[in-house]
Amino acid sequence: MEGFSAHRVFFFLALLTMAGLAAPPARAGAAPYACDASDPATRSYGFCRRTLPIEKRVEDLVSRLTLPEKISQLGNAAAGVTRLGIPAFQWWSESLHGVSNAGRGIRFEGALTAATSFPQVILTAATFNPLLWYRIGQAVGTEVRAFYNAGQAEGLALWSPNINIFRDPRWGRGQETPGEDPLTAGKYAVAYVRGLQGDSFHGGSLRGELKASACCKHLTAYDLDHWKGFSRLSFDAKVSAQDLADTYQPPFRSCVMEGQASGIMCSYNLVNGVPTCADYDLLTRTARGSWGFNGYITSDCDAVAAIYENHRYAGSPPEAVADALRAGMDVNCGAYMQNYTEEALRLGKIVEGDINRALRNLFSVRMRLGLFNGNPKSLAFGNLGPSQVCTQEHQDLALEAARDGIVLLKNADHLLPLSKSKVASIAIMGPNSNNAWRMLGDYAGPPCTSITPLLALKSYVSETHYLPGCESAACPSAAIDEAVKLAGAVDQVVLFMGLDQEQESEDLDRVDLVLPGMQRSLITSVAKAARRPVILVLLCGGPVDVSFVKTDPTVGAIIWAGYPGQAGGTAIAEVLFGDHNPGGRLPVSWYPQEFTVVPMTDMRMRPDPATGYPGRTYRFYTGEVVFPFGYGLSYSSYSYRFVAVADRLLPSDEATAVGGGAEEEGASSDGDAVDVADMSSESCERLKFSAVVGVRNTGETAGRHSVLLFVRRSKPPAGGGGKQLVDFTSVRLSAGEDANLTFVVNPCEHLSRAALDGSKVLDGGSYSLVVGDEEHPIKLHPW
Repeated sequence: MEGFSAHRVFFFLALLTMAGLAAPPARAGAAPYACDASDPATRSYGFCRRTLPIEKRVEDLVSRLTLPEKISQLGNAAAGVTRLGIPAFQWWSESLHGVSNAGRGIRFEGALTAATSFPQVILTAATFNPLLWYRIGQAVGTEVRAFYNAGQAEGLALWSPNINIFRDPRWGRGQETPGEDPLTAGKYAVAYVRGLQGDSFHGGSLRGELKASACCKHLTAYDLDHWKGFSRLSFDAKVSAQDLADTYQPPFRSCVMEGQASGIMCSYNLVNGVPTCADYDLLTRTARGSWGFNGYITSDCDAVAAIYENHRYAGSPPEAVADALRAGMDVNCGAYMQNYTEEALRLGKIVEGDINRALRNLFSVRMRLGLFNGNPKSLAFGNLGPSQVCTQEHQDLALEAARDGIVLLKNADHLLPLSKSKVASIAIMGPNSNNAWRMLGDYAGPPCTSITPLLALKSYVSETHYLPGCESAACPSAAIDEAVKLAGAVDQVVLFMGLDQEQESEDLDRVDLVLPGMQRSLITSVAKAARRPVILVLLCGGPVDVSFVKTDPTVGAIIWAGYPGQAGGTAIAEVLFGDHNPGGRLPVSWYPQEFTVVPMTDMRMRPDPATGYPGRTYRFYTGEVVFPFGYGLSYSSYSYRFVAVADRLLPSDEATAVGGGAEEEGASSDGDAVDVADMSSESCERLKFSAVVGVRNTGETAGRHSVLLFVRRSKPPAGGGGKQLVDFTSVRLSAGEDANLTFVVNPCEHLSRAALDGSKVLDGGSYSLVVGDEEHPIKLHPW
């Protein structure tokens, strides 16, 4: 869960109840709502008149509240206002990869005791399939609304998705993210948010109404929890304007501007000396001003308290509250604002208008959710109930996501897929082979069903032997002798190793990248004793250094299955025996153990040759990797060719040369640089061009294949990346089938780079479009 001091909220809610502010408990099996038509007073309230614009309704509501009632709304546990018929509302609910009980707002007690548990986000991201991400968001939004309608949820605000960049492979929460690439993270955010909130896949169909409210977190540069004495509660992330512009901020910009998310969460950490939840430039000027954000901003849990208690940025609790409210934050996860806002007002640190602004944002979202329109059963999403949870369709989708995300990392001599007729006996070993909970990852709720790899593989091989080898992923001791004996007695050994939530999770970063404890000894000992090369299946969110088995002939195949969710066991078994052709690609680079000499606290993305700093992520890292970003094998093979590329020239009448734009980084561009901000939207639109890529399945097995289109500068600026992902899509092809895929390239977005001051500039000169081993040169002339 997000860091949180629960006792503060519970104590304050008790006080509110005694004061008559908290609404009575909701009727059993019924969702709480305001503007009950059976209440005569409802007709006199302007905020209940659905014919009025939401802005007018919210103004009317706020004008009716007393100061204590207003302040009671500023924590995640917002009190009810009984005299106006307004029920309590819980802002803190979670839905990272399925309905979760990690927050305070959803209960798995009643008619609904489980929900569909999809793969952890890092594995879903490996599909590189935005339509799949959208469908998962749709399913989760439907199930959350069903929980609400069944009276088992106190709110419909979901603090998901997590779209921070997986900058460092040791980060315990990297598993929750779409990976290390800003474009991928942004596309994931847009797809998932649209699905969750009830919008169409292409956007623009919501017209204000929300099935559920999505919240993109954690703004910004948050990717360290607890590492070697450094804590997220006090960490000051030193980030350049350049890195903010081209790495840390783009996913949030996409989430707001394209996804139209109705919520944002500011993070625990400081950025360049300022707590993000107290940063007016970040929350108001950037999010609301530049990006046009229209929704509510919440703190991470107790992040307002951290402004005073950890950062010492504020001199007192009331000053911390004032800093957050003046910055543009609206609601505090925790009770700090409920406890200290009145004092901040009395001391003149804020004015009541600061509170009213926050309330307008909060109640606007609640009204968009339909919670001030009378009985929700009569509204658009009122028919969603228990029968829409754990449906066969949703469970099939969870299986599809797990299948398509699994990445085949090694397959020497075509060991896989296994033959059902040739494997008469099999040994399933490893701590991750028969534990359903370990398949889920963090922020998971009780799943509809759980199928472990051991259970799934028993349906393929009648003689199945099981030996965990280690009690947990920590593997402090291993039953090596027993494992070696078993390995020599069966046709095939499959080892399920990797990590678990005791190794990587929220508030728990790793200090190294190797397999924990005696896992390596167990693997190598079993592999030497086995009759034929063994198969290694890795269940983990973050990457591990498995260089020792990459070229070891006794380990014939390696599969990465992330945390594959409730259907993970079935998906893995289907891949092992060829009932599904793997097509996932790594959404994050896998680094060697040597990378751990780099401090996790160093936020720089670009390499520094003078000091030996290697940079980060595939875009800038200059060292060797175990497996690169985008890597993934298949049981088939694919070829590419550029069918057509219709590039454009930059119109000279719109170009404004940027003095020193390229030279400021010691650039070696062969053309002038143009400031994208000086170009009109029409000019950028005219610059767009299409690239048609032909892809052919040249193998004998049908499969889903993700096609990744990159751009590479022929002469990158000093410190610039080698290549950058431009777009991607996923296509299913039968054996021998081909398809032409059209990508739209927007030079203002895809070919521009961030200058030192954070501005986006577009260099003239030569580039190459890259897909697989194929390249196509293009050239821009900005003068």
